[in-house]
Amino acid sequence: MSPPPSAPATRRRWFPYAAGVVLLLLLGFGLRPRPSVVETARAVTGPLHATVSEEGKTRIRDRFVVSAPVTGQLRRVPFKPGAVVAAGDVVAAIEPMAATPLDPRSRALAEARRTAAAATLEKVAAAHALAVSELRRVERMFAEQTVSPQDLEGAQLRETVAAREVVAAEGALRAAEAELAGAGSGRDAGPGLVEVRAPVAGRVLRVFQESERPLAAGTPVLELGDPSDLEVVIELLSRDGAALAPGARVELDQWGGPQPLAARVRLVEPAAFTKISALGVEEQRVNVVADIVTPLAERPTLGDNFRVEARVFLWESDRVLKVPVSALFRRGGAWAAYVVRGGRAALVPVEAGRSSGTEVQVLAGLQEGDEVVLYPGDRVQDGMRVQPVRI
Repeated sequence: MSPPPSAPATRRRWFPYAAGVVLLLLLGFGLRPRPSVVETARAVTGPLHATVSEEGKTRIRDRFVVSAPVTGQLRRVPFKPGAVVAAGDVVAAIEPMAATPLDPRSRALAEARRTAAAATLEKVAAAHALAVSELRRVERMFAEQTVSPQDLEGAQLRETVAAREVVAAEGALRAAEAELAGAGSGRDAGPGLVEVRAPVAGRVLRVFQESERPLAAGTPVLELGDPSDLEVVIELLSRDGAALAPGARVELDQWGGPQPLAARVRLVEPAAFTKISALGVEEQRVNVVADIVTPLAERPTLGDNFRVEARVFLWESDRVLKVPVSALFRRGGAWAAYVVRGGRAALVPVEAGRSSGTEVQVLAGLQEGDEVVLYPGDRVQDGMRVQPVRI
């Protein structure tokens, strides 16, 4: 009977089997699928606002164009743009144009017209006197019942017509005399200077006519306004303007100062207009007018027709559940997201709300603290093992 094997010999006999098992385990561990590295973020509760940014420009709320009240010679305007004027200050002076003298031929014709008008007046005056005399005679005869009522009415009509002819002849004579008297000889002294006064206090915005020159009545001379009373006009797409209500908050950037200016929407104009974009696309836009509420001391250099970058707040809330926009994607006509649960990506349907462009409101489907996958694309599938890398 052979002796039993020793312990060292037994271990040497089982060593190859143990090494094979370890090798198989290492091969299985090395060949198993590795988890996909994904960027993730947390669903958090915080403030969210939906905005739209467009260029705008400032303008003075009330502008006043001062025009020439009479035709005449404008004296040189002493004001430059930016000059301060008070209500009632003289901003322009106009010397009314004197009558143009007549040449000898025109004067002779005017004198002939006056002579003819005077002769016509004498003629119709005599005819009127005759008609009055005839009317009195017919009235006496009608009282004695020797003429018919028709004869009386005919006499009254002739007297009325003759009286109106006298009035017309008198007017023609006055016109002919005024033509001669108004034209004069060129040496007649015209009326005094007409002073044009500022209707309101403010500053001179533009000077249309500065040098001395003849002006027709109604010609603009200068423009006045108060630069401290500014508003902003923003051209928004009509769909964005329809979502605005008076009082909406506006921030004005890139106006030249270090801090944004605060403004409030006062009016969304009721009529839109068509505008061609830089890409050649027709867009329907609407003017949104906002009042600047930042004190004047913080914007002393902002003036009329200055460019600003306006950020209009369409909607805002102080506390909503939100995730980055890159976490949501469309699936079957609805929104969805991948949530990391137990080291695996779980597909979750999501109901999205408002968006700020970088973050989106979550109405249902996620809870605060959920870790969502960003930019999932086609490489992430439901149930896949993932390795989160939080940003």
